[in-house]
Amino acid sequence: MYLTAFSAFAVPDIDTARTFYRDVLGLPVTDALRGQLTLDLPGGGWVLVYPKPDHVPATYTVLNLEVSDIEVAVDELVGRGVAMLRYEGFDQDARGIARGIAADQGPDIAWFTDPAGNIIAVLRNPA
Repeated sequence: MYLTAFSAFAVPDIDTARTFYRDVLGLPVTDALRGQLTLDLPGGGWVLVYPKPDHVPATYTVLNLEVSDIEVAVDELVGRGVAMLRYEGFDQDARGIARGIAADQGPDIAWFTDPAGNIIAVLRNPA
């Protein structure tokens, strides 16, 4: 029935998004038709990023990036100028990581935004 599936989200500035996703996050970025981008995701899959001048960031996580070592991932992102978000109600450590594995409540996770304000997470799932 379905041929493929992909996700999409908007940004106000494609050039800024291209630089962030390629140079800061290190994802393969391809220019697509009509001024859009595709992000090739680890493990297959892809995301379409499209321009929307009146963009309003989503209030939820639009992209989750699973990592094997969350401390290293967060430190590398911070070293590239990314600021981790802090959310009330989450017990986050000094790096901004909310721990879930030790309490068997889900992944260790940290959130940040892209330049458009879209929320992204790095996380380490339980084994």
